Amino acid sequence: MIDVVLKKGKEKAVLHKHPWVFSGAIENVKGNPANGEIIRLLDSKKDFLAYGFYNAQSRVAVRLLEWDEAIAVDDNWFRDKVRVAVAGRAHILADGSTDTCRLIFSESDYLPGLIVDKYADHLAVQVLTSGMQNAMPVIIDELNQLLKPASIFDKSDATSRSHEGLETTNVLLAGNEPPELVMVKENGISYGINIAEGQKSGFYCDQRYNRQVLAGYAKGKNVLDCFSYTGGFTLNSLKNGAASVTSVDSSALALETLEENIRLNKFEGTEHSAIKSDVNVQLRKFRDDGEMFDVIVLDPPKYAPSRSALDRASRAYKDLNRLGMQLLNSGGLLATFSCSGAMDMETFKQVLAWAALDAGKQVQFIYQFHQPEDHPVRASFPEGEYLKGLLCRVW
Repeated sequence: MIDVVLKKGKEKAVLHKHPWVFSGAIENVKGNPANGEIIRLLDSKKDFLAYGFYNAQSRVAVRLLEWDEAIAVDDNWFRDKVRVAVAGRAHILADGSTDTCRLIFSESDYLPGLIVDKYADHLAVQVLTSGMQNAMPVIIDELNQLLKPASIFDKSDATSRSHEGLETTNVLLAGNEPPELVMVKENGISYGINIAEGQKSGFYCDQRYNRQVLAGYAKGKNVLDCFSYTGGFTLNSLKNGAASVTSVDSSALALETLEENIRLNKFEGTEHSAIKSDVNVQLRKFRDDGEMFDVIVLDPPKYAPSRSALDRASRAYKDLNRLGMQLLNSGGLLATFSCSGAMDMETFKQVLAWAALDAGKQVQFIYQFHQPEDHPVRASFPEGEYLKGLLCRVW
């Protein structure tokens, strides 16, 4: 096994069990490891620190796996990590009201670069690191043994794979091709999930509990669901008796699926409209037309993929939320989210304070939204806490 040696004084984060080692912290590499190869990480005194995946072309040159030198990182090691992660989600699915969740969440489940989502009897995987790509045969075999899924579909189409020297892929790995719409349940609501063509792995199960919370405020209200995708907040609001829901998304496929989901749940008699538009453009149109709402959901895509983009992202979040606040009736509710890991909660609150000032509004923060338990945050890896949100009362 090849040794990778850290520069003097660069071992602190490793000793604290943080799983990333950046290329600038490395003094030398004792050999020529292939991308994704498992190496031994040593401190400047040549003492063992951890085992990890190596990748020479990634800014995160080593992704750490195991800190105990006596434990071999072999097929059984990967199988054990998969078993533990899957077992930890069993209670989420136990009562049958939900049959979709995240089974494996990358570094937070000690499998850096691997995401596995369960959609009823089907699995969708995303592989984001070269080391995990090498481990996929044993991981696929273990998932098949544990869950016997109808299919395992590879949705590794994230552009970030290029940082690891990997091409994007969108292909069946095991079982039969999933149907165009896989039927799942979340919180007792039915959804059709397009695994092959949908965004990310097909569905955003990280908002499961947040949808329920917001739905509790929707009864009798006029709700605007922005970046609605296939209708998570829309459907929960309709189920809980919203007077009307308007859904806005730029994806025609997402809105078609949303309309099918409304029919699937027999919500056709409710007042719902779907608008295909850029959200920022549509919010300005609502403002110019004098339309107002009681509850607004803003769940945009990731504006800050890295800390270097945070200033630009903060301005985008501020402008988006300013527009949302201007469309709320007095005392109305704004449920606003950021899925940018670089945007911490305190910064997000400050951005909303700026938005309120520009909108001429007063704002109370009355509830904090979080990612659910199947998206755990590892104590030594706070970067895993990416989803945050606030429920705001606006005057």
